[in-house]
Amino acid sequence: MPAANASPTFSPLYQQIKALITQSLQSGEWKPGELIPSEVELAGRFKVSQGTVRKAIDELAAENLVMRRQGKGTFVSTHHEARAHFRFLRLVPDEGVPHYPESKFIEVKRVRAPADVARLMDLKSGDAVIFIKRVQYFDGVPTIVEELWLPGLIFKGLTAERLVEYKGPMYGLFETEFGTRMIRASEQIRAVCADAGAAQLLNIDLGTPLLSSERVSFTYGDKPVELRRGLYLTSRHHYQNELS
Repeated sequence: MPAANASPTFSPLYQQIKALITQSLQSGEWKPGELIPSEVELAGRFKVSQGTVRKAIDELAAENLVMRRQGKGTFVSTHHEARAHFRFLRLVPDEGVPHYPESKFIEVKRVRAPADVARLMDLKSGDAVIFIKRVQYFDGVPTIVEELWLPGLIFKGLTAERLVEYKGPMYGLFETEFGTRMIRASEQIRAVCADAGAAQLLNIDLGTPLLSSERVSFTYGDKPVELRRGLYLTSRHHYQNELS
């Protein structure tokens, strides 16, 4: 008979507590920006030691799902925090302070998911998706062309007007109005030459080198909720990533 810890269903106690806390985050018991119960309260609720709860919260904090504030407690992370703005925006100016670009929306429409988009987003080919195309400007200079696909079911009612009038980061809008929090992303990056469309939108010569990224962002339960394809002009910016 195999040992208990050899069983595929076995996981350390703190991992089980982490899963239970994540379930509460996913169900909306504690909303983004809210204080979660103390380690003592959670230990009582789950009938485990405070040390076990602390270990679970350590991992959730490392994954940016919660945020500890000295002397105040632990809060559910939110895309409205200043530091969260740059978690998914990796383009940083060569000189000066990182700041959020301004967006000009070229297109916002409801379409049927093309096969490649459906595959990456775990949808059926032809399912409704919201398609967004925008150009982002740093200090008035067009620098990023982005195309985004979002599941039509979750983002029902997302319009160009709503995107234009919302002044914060797009993920903040997704979190507040559509109850969808992006918690991690998987990204592929390659070098490309600007085609006629990108050259026109970025006001650059045909064939100018660009950085091309394809990113799938996930919410709780590893559910893909956004596909984003971007072209970055890196003459004054660079792509920055912290590897840990």
